[in-house]
Amino acid sequence: MTIAESLLPEFEMEMAGTRKVLERVPDDKLDWKAHPKSATIGWVACHLAEIPGWVEGTLTQDSWDINPEGGEPYQSPDLNSRQDILDLFDANCDKARKQFAVTPDEEFAKSWSLLSGGRALITLPKIGVIRTWVLNHTIHHRAHLCVYLRLNDIPVPALYGPSGDEQE
Repeated sequence: MTIAESLLPEFEMEMAGTRKVLERVPDDKLDWKAHPKSATIGWVACHLAEIPGWVEGTLTQDSWDINPEGGEPYQSPDLNSRQDILDLFDANCDKARKQFAVTPDEEFAKSWSLLSGGRALITLPKIGVIRTWVLNHTIHHRAHLCVYLRLNDIPVPALYGPSGDEQE
């Protein structure tokens, strides 16, 4: 079994759960915040939609500069509807699956760095980036979004077992 084949079931399970949560995001609450210092529901949902898109860049490049000298800093997408968020999420998941399918094991062991202005913020083996910054990061923000749903009386889907709203 290749590394990609071992990662894909986990990726599929986490992305399926994430899609279930994104499907609950109401268009009329995208600007809602739990606290003035908190991100909006829309920002969290857009961030979740972009994260699976990081698989392709991680596995095909050795770094990503989010604030390149002389260039535009990276900005998360700012989408205005649940459907646009789901469309981006689905497209990014499809790209990730395709990239997993063509990535040899050796590539996962290579180092990858997140840069800002040419300075390394994070350097990890690519498999660590996939596990930490794609899978774990998705789970973190999905939980964040579930709390936002709960605070807005929107039913939270069952993920790893029943939720307070779904016993499936």
